[in-house]
Amino acid sequence: MAKKTLRDIELNGKKVLVRVDFNVPLAKDGSITDDTRIVAALPTIKYVMEKGGKAILFSHLGRIKTADDKATNSMRPVAERLSQLINKPVKFVGETRGAELEAAINELQPGEVLMFENTRFEDLDGNKESKNNPELGAYWASLGDVFINDAFGTAHRAHASNVGISSNIKEAVAGLLLEKEINFIGGALENPERPFVAILGGAKVSDKIEVITNLLNVADKVLIGGGMAFTFLKAMGYEVGKSLVELDKVDLAKELLAKANGKIELGFDVVTGKAFAADTETNIRDFDKIPVDEMGLDIGPKTIARFKEIIASAKTVVWNGPQGVFEMPAFENGTKQVALALAAIKDKATTIVGGGDSAAAVAQFGLEADFSHISTGGGASLEYLEGKVLPGIAAVHEI
Repeated sequence: MAKKTLRDIELNGKKVLVRVDFNVPLAKDGSITDDTRIVAALPTIKYVMEKGGKAILFSHLGRIKTADDKATNSMRPVAERLSQLINKPVKFVGETRGAELEAAINELQPGEVLMFENTRFEDLDGNKESKNNPELGAYWASLGDVFINDAFGTAHRAHASNVGISSNIKEAVAGLLLEKEINFIGGALENPERPFVAILGGAKVSDKIEVITNLLNVADKVLIGGGMAFTFLKAMGYEVGKSLVELDKVDLAKELLAKANGKIELGFDVVTGKAFAADTETNIRDFDKIPVDEMGLDIGPKTIARFKEIIASAKTVVWNGPQGVFEMPAFENGTKQVALALAAIKDKATTIVGGGDSAAAVAQFGLEADFSHISTGGGASLEYLEGKVLPGIAAVHEI
């Protein structure tokens, strides 16, 4: 069923609760080092303001295990940065409940913005936020007239600030960012234009067993690089030297290769190093010629050529996981070439980056504008690709 969005409800004069994902990195001095997630939420926030809604924003930030964590994880600097980005005041209330917060909300005028304190502060009192405490969800719902969930980054978690509010309010809809994630990732899995190519990487097969299994059911090709490729090569009988291998997943890799019926592509060669170090000696080795004292740290030129060939004809591509240790210049080329190959088909294909390290790599290479969609949720996008029902999306009301 289709989900309701903020365009489906009346906002004028309403107290509009907006769950955003402002879990941004902070420097030791409290300054924000990357405001990407704040910028990503701006279309929804501005829409609420333009439609005369009273925007009440809230998010988690960091992990709150002790009272000391509260001092370094306040939403105040986030509110200040947001105020700069929208060029309007953002009233900040350093509470998650109580008379001060309620009074500030009641004083809001149409088009104004308020942000209250880190929702995870409630976790110091029995994990109320993270455990979806019914009383807390009902309380937060009582603060507004309608609820917009725009936090895809927490959509894979059933928390009081998403599922709890949704189940206690008349209107619970998706924001523009959440809608985009549903349309792109959900659309790719449910009704992709073909050929549909999935590109997977990263360190471990164990992290992506369910992703591989699900994508083998829907994709036409699954390209596998990065550290996880060596478990598959081991399963095929290759000597992989000191490369990362999950020995307890070799049999599973054999099963996946058999099930794939030719859909899985690993390429032909790798770039090796003597050690996991930026200045290590490097070599290009075919799969059957990896020495026992070397480790694969990137995909090789023959593999890049094969992957590019497959990508060039794709109409839908989902990419999750780097192809090598892209943080080291000697081993960034495979990931960079895949990113460039995807950028080259941007006008004729839907290209989706599944958050996490892949998104970081795209940013490192300055190619953010060359993709159809870059997901804002690492863990959420991974579970979405696994075919799981995400609680935060399920809780959004249907049309």
